[in-house]
Amino acid sequence: MRVALYFGSFNPIHHGHLIIANYIVENTDADQVWFVVSPQNPFKQSSALLNEYQRLHLVNLAIEGEKKLKASNIEFNLPKPSYTINTLTYLKEKYPGNDFVVLMGSDSFQNISKWKNAEVILKNYPLYIYLRPGFEITETHNATVKIVDAPLLQISATHIRESVKAGKSIRYLVPDLVMEEILKGGYYK
Repeated sequence: MRVALYFGSFNPIHHGHLIIANYIVENTDADQVWFVVSPQNPFKQSSALLNEYQRLHLVNLAIEGEKKLKASNIEFNLPKPSYTINTLTYLKEKYPGNDFVVLMGSDSFQNISKWKNAEVILKNYPLYIYLRPGFEITETHNATVKIVDAPLLQISATHIRESVKAGKSIRYLVPDLVMEEILKGGYYK
C-alpha cells in the first residue's frame, strides 16, 4: 500500500488540509493519506500549540468515516522535537509492506535543506508537493518529486486561532464537528 504522509501541527486541522489530502487519494497513486500530528515541530514555537492529543482528536473528528484518510499519533512516542527522518525510519521498520511518500507544500520544500538528514529523505522517499502561491519549484535536489496541482484555500490555522480568540465565527473554515469541539473545549481562547 502506498501511503502519503502529511506531517503537520494541525493546530487546528481545517478544510484546506482536508481538500489537499482528499485530492491526493483521488488523483495520485496514494492509497491513503495519514495525517501525522507532530507534537513539536522543530521550526515552530510549541507554546502556541494545543495539546497534541486534543489536536489528534480534532483530526479524527474531521476525517470521521473516511476510509482513505487516517490520523496518526506515531510521533507522540518518538523523541522531541519531531524530525521527519526519525518518523520515516520508524514507520519503514513498523510497516515494511508499505511504500511511504512525503506530502508537503512547496513552501516547506523550499526549506528542506534545513531539515535533519534532508539528503536521506530526498534520496529514499518520493515527495508529493502541492504548489503554494509564491513558492515555485525550481530545484528538485535530485529527489523523486511529483508536483500536484491540488486546489488550495487561503485558510491559515493562525487566522482560525485568532478568530476564536476574538470571538469570531470559524464556521466554514473547519468541519462542523471540529468547530463544535473547539468551542466546547474552550480551545484557543
